[in-house]
Amino acid sequence: MSQSNNYCVIMAGGIGSRFWPMSTQKFPKQFQDILGTGRTMIQQTYDRISQIISKENIYVITNKEYIQLSQQQLPEIPSENIVGEPMMKNTAACNIYMINKIAAKNPDANMIVLPADHLILKENTFLKKVELAFSLAEKNDFLITLGITPTRPDTGYGYIQFVEKKNATYFKVKTFTEKPDLEIAKTFLESGDFLWNAGIFVWNVKSIYRAFEEFLPEMTQHFTNCEYNSSQEDNCIESIYPKVAKVSIDTAILEKAQNVYVIPADLGWSDLGTWTSVYENAEKDEEKNAFKSKHILAYNSNGNIIRIKNSNKALVVDGLNNYIIVDTEKALLICPRENDQLIKEYVSDLKNLKKGEKFM
Repeated sequence: MSQSNNYCVIMAGGIGSRFWPMSTQKFPKQFQDILGTGRTMIQQTYDRISQIISKENIYVITNKEYIQLSQQQLPEIPSENIVGEPMMKNTAACNIYMINKIAAKNPDANMIVLPADHLILKENTFLKKVELAFSLAEKNDFLITLGITPTRPDTGYGYIQFVEKKNATYFKVKTFTEKPDLEIAKTFLESGDFLWNAGIFVWNVKSIYRAFEEFLPEMTQHFTNCEYNSSQEDNCIESIYPKVAKVSIDTAILEKAQNVYVIPADLGWSDLGTWTSVYENAEKDEEKNAFKSKHILAYNSNGNIIRIKNSNKALVVDGLNNYIIVDTEKALLICPRENDQLIKEYVSDLKNLKKGEKFM
């Protein structure tokens, strides 16, 4: 397998509003050091995949607003490889855009598509699974996804059902199910033939392009008319985006195609979708509090996650259990961990305040 044929696209266009007030529209979570490791989420994603893909073959697709931020955080990537969408149109549009752009450079390219903001603790396992996926994609007309071995009946993830085959390293996908209720999730876990959908995809550009032609022909035609890697590209893309459907690649293509395969993978994975998921993956003290600042004192308190932007700021917590505390220059959040799904509502209500925009 030729290393030069392998490419990566890092999707980094989201706003991450569930991580307010740390994540804002101007500085979303993929560009933040959410876990306090010293590297932001997008930098960790680059660090991981750059072990097997050369920096010249790594692309970032983000919102135009975040091009400069992406370049600042990933100076190793050629500036022309950081691509800005004129508006958010979900994952189908950004995928066909990057498929065409990479195919114009290398028509034999294999590519992996990665979200910029996922946690993967078992990096060696991840890299081995990716190399297997690249090998399969190069030799077969497969659309491949990595499926995460589920550890609990979680209702926040999509599920992939696969066709059982003994001693196999990959399996044909039977069904996709988006975020089931708890009882259905329990039956999925008990059956043993379901995996979490991590949104990590590997394919050859020719295979995925054929799938777009079959299931999203109008969108495909719009993007086909552009001259990629030329001075005309930006103007063409600007004119296309208002016309194309806002749809995910999962719904539009992967749920319908008959050549989708999954590689099961135990990666120590989390999509870090909420403050509670950050808490679950963060280092904790004896009282199960998750914070790193030496200026924080906690008394009679346990199960809290605390993040303070000013590392020299002192904070004393007494008698607080299972709370989220996030302090930034413009806002302070204090809410029970069990209410982390309401943070989007908090943000919406703040916008309705007379001068709410200054907090966002």
